[in-house]
Amino acid sequence: MDDRKKRILQAIVDEYINTAEPVSSGSIARRYNLDYSSATIRNEMAELERCGYLDKPHTSSGRVPSALGYRLYVNELLKDDDISIEEIKYIQSKLETRVNEIEELTRITTSTLSEITHYTTVAVGPRNNMQKIEEVKFVLLGKRNLMAIILTDSGIIKETIIKFDEDITEEQVNTLTFIFNNKLKGKPLEAIDKPLEEYIFSQMNYSLNVIKPIMQQLKKVISEETEYLLEGANKAFDLPEFKSLEVAKNFINILDTKEIMMDLLNTGFANDINVYIGEETENEKLKDFSIVTFKHKYKDKDLGTIGIIGPKRMDYSKVISVMKYISKKLNGE
Repeated sequence: MDDRKKRILQAIVDEYINTAEPVSSGSIARRYNLDYSSATIRNEMAELERCGYLDKPHTSSGRVPSALGYRLYVNELLKDDDISIEEIKYIQSKLETRVNEIEELTRITTSTLSEITHYTTVAVGPRNNMQKIEEVKFVLLGKRNLMAIILTDSGIIKETIIKFDEDITEEQVNTLTFIFNNKLKGKPLEAIDKPLEEYIFSQMNYSLNVIKPIMQQLKKVISEETEYLLEGANKAFDLPEFKSLEVAKNFINILDTKEIMMDLLNTGFANDINVYIGEETENEKLKDFSIVTFKHKYKDKDLGTIGIIGPKRMDYSKVISVMKYISKKLNGE
């Protein structure tokens, strides 16, 4: 595609994002300093439509970007520094809030992203197979209750209470702590399995009534659903696309069916911002929407993925600019 077509397509996408109305050649000629006549713009728009980059909703209307047009715009034409000084200051103030837990940082990041972009934001924690055990702690709570705490390398803490049918001693707890850490430190969470149970039993020579409840509860807590956060779901209904009952119902169903968003957020590349436009997701329910995701990291620790879901007429420039800035701030850049 030549430079003239690209400049006209960029103006059309920007105009449609701003107005949500089909774009005419006259409006582009008037509002954008392109140095092309209205007739030239009209001819180029017809060619862009013929090539699949624009759609014409009605015979007498202007054009709107197609999914292919949005894709070219995202890949080659948008500005990724579309963020104001006020927005930068707001992000800084939010991310500099005293944070005691990694989960709290994820909530702050998710809500800040939604507040600035005015779109719905979703976050999922890191997958269990991506987390390694940093430390296991056991704390005795009375004679028959034990608290188990697993700290992962991403800073996520998993904890559970284990109840026993017989008394356990402080000495047993200390031995358990030593053996679990010796065997599991640096291993993935999935290493808490049947072979580990057999190994610990052979090392401790304690009753299986002590070992079995511990293994059962630990396996239960690590298999629990990855954390799923949702912010700004109501913001979507301010957008003109959601006046369509079908689009609104689809959107609600997507948010209710967590697996759809979780599957999407758990794909993509570790360090990239990923943009999925309409049918590119290969999920019929997402055909009217775009999703932009980025890997949520804090000082190189994987905290999961955060994504924005909105109409295909999303302000990609704003969303990607804000995501890039937040990502840099979280990693001390």
